[in-house]
Amino acid sequence: MKLYHIPASCSLSPHIIAHEAGLDITLIKVDYNNHVTDEGANYYDVNALGYVPALEIEEGRILREGPAIVQYLADLKPELNLAPPNGTFERYQLQECLNFLSSEIHKGYIPLLYARLSGKWVETAKPKLEKRYAWINEQLGKHPYLLGDSFSVADAYLFALTGWGQAPWLTSYYKADIHFDTLNNLRAWYERVRERPAVQKALQEEGLV
Repeated sequence: MKLYHIPASCSLSPHIIAHEAGLDITLIKVDYNNHVTDEGANYYDVNALGYVPALEIEEGRILREGPAIVQYLADLKPELNLAPPNGTFERYQLQECLNFLSSEIHKGYIPLLYARLSGKWVETAKPKLEKRYAWINEQLGKHPYLLGDSFSVADAYLFALTGWGQAPWLTSYYKADIHFDTLNNLRAWYERVRERPAVQKALQEEGLV
């Protein structure tokens, strides 16, 4: 399998899950500016929309959305419980969480990451994103991970996104004008996830530590 990624982007999430599951993947870096891979290929031939991640399972079979990719990877090693079994209520809770992260957190960052182009829209987007993170902080006060007592693909996704924010305990290529210093549960969760061996390995491979 080949995982196409850009360092510190949302593709960090499936990169982490691949290591958590001990899967043999080939990591292919994509240049953000010209959409050419480190192999010299045109990334638009892989994903016509141009964004990462993309997982090439075999020739002609490609997944192009992060939430789908992490579930696929988790299902390759179901015994690790990185995603609840298909058909269970808990699996639908995971999908609910991934949809929330995709629509409310991931997309919520866009105006902040491109503030110069977003203009006054940032004044609306930033408070909304702050409220969403405040809610996540409350949930993490009830249990150590997003879905309860064990790490899941949802935690990997939130970890990748939260790295875009500004706080003393975060580092990233991307910086959005949002701060998490007072969100103690989120802070403890982030440190807990960051210390996982699979996370450290992915961060090192992407040049983030």
